[in-house]
Amino acid sequence: RAVAMSVSHSSRLNKLVREQYMRLPQDGRVQVTYVWIDGSGEGVRCKSRTLDKEPKSVEDVPEWNFDGSSTAQAEGSNSDMFLVPVRMFRDPFCLDPNKLVLCEVLKYNRKPAETNLRHTCKKVMDLVKDSHPWFGMEQEYTLLGVNGHPYGWPDNGFPGPQGPYYCGVGADKVYGRDIVESHYKACLYAGVKICGTNAEVMPSQWEFQVGPCEGIEMGDHLWMARFILHRVCEDFGVVATLDPKPMTGNWNGAGCHTNYSTEEMRREGGLKHIEAAIEKLSKRHDYHICVYDPRGGRDNSRRLTGHHETSNIFEFSAGVANRGASIRIPRQVGQDGYGYFEDRRPAANCDPYAVTEAIMRTTVLNETGVETKDYADH
Repeated sequence: RAVAMSVSHSSRLNKLVREQYMRLPQDGRVQVTYVWIDGSGEGVRCKSRTLDKEPKSVEDVPEWNFDGSSTAQAEGSNSDMFLVPVRMFRDPFCLDPNKLVLCEVLKYNRKPAETNLRHTCKKVMDLVKDSHPWFGMEQEYTLLGVNGHPYGWPDNGFPGPQGPYYCGVGADKVYGRDIVESHYKACLYAGVKICGTNAEVMPSQWEFQVGPCEGIEMGDHLWMARFILHRVCEDFGVVATLDPKPMTGNWNGAGCHTNYSTEEMRREGGLKHIEAAIEKLSKRHDYHICVYDPRGGRDNSRRLTGHHETSNIFEFSAGVANRGASIRIPRQVGQDGYGYFEDRRPAANCDPYAVTEAIMRTTVLNETGVETKDYADH
C-alpha cells in the first residue's frame, strides 16, 4: 500500500489501452512537440501541433507562440511569447516520424525572455568556436514519490547509512532502475548525446552523463535529456527533482559536474593550458558561484559545505583526483599531460547554458571580476 500511494494516479491507467491508439497510422502527418524553459529557469513546458509532413531539419519547423502569463514569463495583458525552434530530436514517446523540438523563448518585442540564457551563450560560443570547446555534464537527480518523500525510502525513518548504494546492485541498494534504463534508451532513440548512467551515493539518487558536446550543443542536449527524464518519470508516476540538497543531514547533495577542454588542452602538452585556465577560474570564484545555480548561489550554499564530496562554497581549490576540490584534474590527465578538467561546483539545477558560457568567458575570453562583457551580435 505504501508503494502504491507514492506514485501518481495517471501512472496506474491501463497502458495497454494506450498502445492500441499509439499504433494507429498518421497518414503522413507528423506530431511535433515544442519544448521550452519556463519562468522559473528550472522547469520545462511542452505543447504539440501537427505538421503536414516530416521536418527534415529544425529550419522546417515553424515558430509558434504560447501564453507567457501562465509560465511566469509575461503579464496577462501582453502574454503572447514566441517559440523559436533551435534543435530537433526524434520523439521516443510517440516514435518516428514524430519530433521533439527544443525552443528559445522570445518576448513580444523579440528580445530573449529573462530565463532564455541560450541567447547570450550562443553569442559567446560563436566567438570562441576556434578553440573548439568540448563539454560533458554529469546530471545528478533524486527520485521522489508524489508525496515528496525519496522513492523507496521507508515511510517512517531512513535507509541505512551511505556506502552500499553508489553504483549498487540489488533490491536493497537501488530504487527505480526501470526509470533510469527507460530514460537512457529514450535519450539514445531521441539522438541526445547521453554517454552513461549510474546509481549515486544517496539511495534513490542517480546520475546520467551527456557529452562530449561542442559549444551550444551542450546546453541543448542536457535540457532535452532533462525533459525526457521528467516525461519518463511521469509515465512511472514518480518525480525527478534536481534540488541540490534534497535531504538535509548526512546525505550527499546533487551536482552537475562539468567536464571541459579546449583543443589546445587536448593536445600533447595541454596540461599547461589546463593549469592556466584553472588559474583564471581561481580569480573569479564568486562570479561562477553566482551563475552555477538559479538563485545566485543560495541553492549551492546548502550543498557546497566541504563535506559529502564537495568543496567549501567560500573557497576555491583544485587538485588531481580530489573530489573535495572546486576543480578536479583526473589522475589520467595528470599522468598523460593533456586532456580535460572537471568543475565540480555547478548545482544539479544549474542552467547548462549559464555554466558553459561562464567557463568560456573566464578561460578563453579572459574576463575578470563579477561583471560580464556585452559582445555585439555577429
